[in-house]
Amino acid sequence: MPFESTFLQACARQPVPHIPVWYMRQAGRYQPEYRAIREKYTLVEICRQPELCYEVTKLPVTQLGVDAAILFSDIMIPIGAMGLDFEIKESVGPLIANPVRSKADIDRLQVFDPEEKLPHVLRSIELLKNDLTVPLIGFTGAPFTLASYMIEGRPSRNYIRTKQLMWSDKTLWKSLLDKLGAMIVRYAKAQVAAGAAAIQLFDSWVGNLSVADYREYILPTMKDIFSALKDTGVPLIYFGVQTGELLTSFAETGATVIGVDWRVPIRSARERIGYEFPVQGNLDPILLFAPWEALERRTREILDESMDKPGFIFNLGHGVTHNDPPVAVETLQRLTEFIHNYTSDKLRRS
Repeated sequence: MPFESTFLQACARQPVPHIPVWYMRQAGRYQPEYRAIREKYTLVEICRQPELCYEVTKLPVTQLGVDAAILFSDIMIPIGAMGLDFEIKESVGPLIANPVRSKADIDRLQVFDPEEKLPHVLRSIELLKNDLTVPLIGFTGAPFTLASYMIEGRPSRNYIRTKQLMWSDKTLWKSLLDKLGAMIVRYAKAQVAAGAAAIQLFDSWVGNLSVADYREYILPTMKDIFSALKDTGVPLIYFGVQTGELLTSFAETGATVIGVDWRVPIRSARERIGYEFPVQGNLDPILLFAPWEALERRTREILDESMDKPGFIFNLGHGVTHNDPPVAVETLQRLTEFIHNYTSDKLRRS
């Protein structure tokens, strides 16, 4: 890579001049420029136009001064390429008219060639790779989270149909996860080949499982995925919400960086995971609406907890929220600057 990256150094547990920071969902509706684009295009339409995707992905890098970009996309994009039609409804999320409920439904899903089915995604990555001065993070959904949308047909609070299928027909469940796992490996490898410098797997809803269910029904597939992606040579980040009790199991997946949400203190998370793993997290995103004094105090606490060992990337414990009124751009700018200044001074004196 033709530039020095604090993000990649932290992913490798190397010394850094300051703690790197980026934000999940750092391109989005809190930005006036993004809102103007969304008046003309849907999210999916932005993803299908490389020049537009490039613009949206790059904007927060120049606007906020973050240490990494993340490709603007959605975890449902490859599900569409598998042959399952969906729409993303504003303020609701993904909706699927014909959810996956049977062996025939699973058999119809295609493990596609990304260069054939999603060339616009790869072209967007190529454009960004050639212009960004920070690493680009590619991403995909993880099997449980994707399966939950595919089976429920929409966002869910209790995942009844998903858990019913998982518990009642282990063979059918495994066939779905195997197919999703194969897709994820192909899609992630294609992103790396196009220029992604890291891959994050979003398992946003896997925290709804018990430790026993995670280990029985999910962990084997995650091990297979990360094993297959190991030869890409890029950092592999695994993130979920409400996964404090799963962190010990996350450490067994083969991921190289573990994302942590705000419910678990960083020090506790590192004790559960093991200090040989870099970690990423974990500010409560709602603190972005708090007075600056409260936001700065909690940020300093997270940084002070995390800087005694190498391998820390500052992030939110989930994405920037789609609120009305939105998070102020100036808040994220000020937060980024504070993290850089506070940690560079502290690391220099240590």
